[in-house]
Amino acid sequence: MAKDRKPDDSRTSRGKSSGGGGNARSGTKTASRPAARPTGAKGRTRPPTQVVTQQRKPWGLIAAAVAVVVFGAAVITYALVQVNKSHENDVTSLSQIKGVKSYEYAAGQQHVQTNQDYAESPPVGGPHDPYWADCTGTVYTVDIRHENAVHSLEHGAVWITYNPDKVSQSDIDKLAALVDGVSGRLLSPYAGQDSAISLQSWNHQLKVGSADDKRIKQFADLMTFNSEVDNHYPEIGASCENPAFKANPVVTGQDSTAVGSSDMATTPTATSAP
Repeated sequence: MAKDRKPDDSRTSRGKSSGGGGNARSGTKTASRPAARPTGAKGRTRPPTQVVTQQRKPWGLIAAAVAVVVFGAAVITYALVQVNKSHENDVTSLSQIKGVKSYEYAAGQQHVQTNQDYAESPPVGGPHDPYWADCTGTVYTVDIRHENAVHSLEHGAVWITYNPDKVSQSDIDKLAALVDGVSGRLLSPYAGQDSAISLQSWNHQLKVGSADDKRIKQFADLMTFNSEVDNHYPEIGASCENPAFKANPVVTGQDSTAVGSSDMATTPTATSAP
């Protein structure tokens, strides 16, 4: 009886080694299964996919910025137009103002306390009262004494007068707006004046028929404290302040009255044209 044969260990070993894990006898290779991915915390994970989206332009902010720029340009343009418009009637010499008359009253006119018979009406120069009428943008409702007003002209003021029988209250209000608070100007009624409105500076006069005449402002702006115009006023740098006269003005027909300031040392209120 034959004995059981023991497997040849060497052959088995050779078969395993040569087959690389396949069947030793048939020589067929068995495909290896990939090792399972570890599921623990230490295992490799697939990196997340980065989604790139196109950033939207901030059209709202752009539109707002454009609107601000356009608005700013419009404001600047409007301001320039208004500035140019406000200066379109400006003048730099009396020759540009039609109708101005000039005279030749020299400096050093004497101070008098008697009523004067002036050649011009209203007067534009000549002997005058020692006490000047306040001319710090003063609007008088009475016909102030002419001799006091002429002294104000000597100090560089523009004196605007009107015939109360030839103007309306609206006209007076327009003239007052040009005078009120402007140093070097005064306004008063003047009974019997041959024109509706008259403007006086020392040695110069302009008469107009309407408060809407643009020459009124031209004359006032040019001649207030203007020390460079021909036949300019004599006392450059003299004051227009006389609050006592402003509070209690001397009216035409009254005798000379010592009221407020006379020609003593004063502090100038202005020395040049606007």
